[in-house]
Amino acid sequence: MRLLVVEDDAVIAGFIVKGLEEAGYAVDHARDGEQGLQLAATRPYDAAVVDVMLPRLDGLSLIEALRRRKMAMPVLILSAKRSVDDRVKGLQVGGDDYLTKPFAFSELLARVQALIRRASGATEPTRLVVGDLSLDLLTRQVERAGRPIDLRPREFALLEYLMRNAGRVVSKTMIIAHVWHYSFDPRTNVVDVLVHRLREKVDRQFDRKLIHTVRGMGYVLKTV
Repeated sequence: MRLLVVEDDAVIAGFIVKGLEEAGYAVDHARDGEQGLQLAATRPYDAAVVDVMLPRLDGLSLIEALRRRKMAMPVLILSAKRSVDDRVKGLQVGGDDYLTKPFAFSELLARVQALIRRASGATEPTRLVVGDLSLDLLTRQVERAGRPIDLRPREFALLEYLMRNAGRVVSKTMIIAHVWHYSFDPRTNVVDVLVHRLREKVDRQFDRKLIHTVRGMGYVLKTV
């Protein structure tokens, strides 16, 4: 699937593009509204992520132009503005969802995936299961072998990310991009601390460990 990201801030754009590519999407990046409109007019996209404050053509005007041209791809609006009026205006001009800055990449990815599913009519399971470990995305309840596991929000986000990528190694950089937001300083040991806390809750009372370290590469959740 191909996505369009229209964002003039190089740091934020790099954070979003890298995360989406690591999630398996092909991504095109436009640095201003006019370039975004040109790309949307010449290439098919499954969804777009559009910042409001853009040079040359602002985000809301870009979305209006897309809708006038009968382009129905879903659009996630990014903005530092948090008021209800700003969100309403963004949706009224043709946006499909609205996310305020700063944000965790895991939330942006979940919203993009939801927009694509809604547009395609596809459905997604509300429960993730790996071995005897289960995670309910609606109730946010986690169990292993029938035992409830109480997780903090970041622990839950990390476990969800590991379970969605079960059997695949995820790097520390990928974890930071998915669990923290783009302005987070990666030069700390917070990933190691978070993984340790999660292991204590998920693995400590069980002989079979699910969360494994792949030295020099990252972490993987697997049953064997």
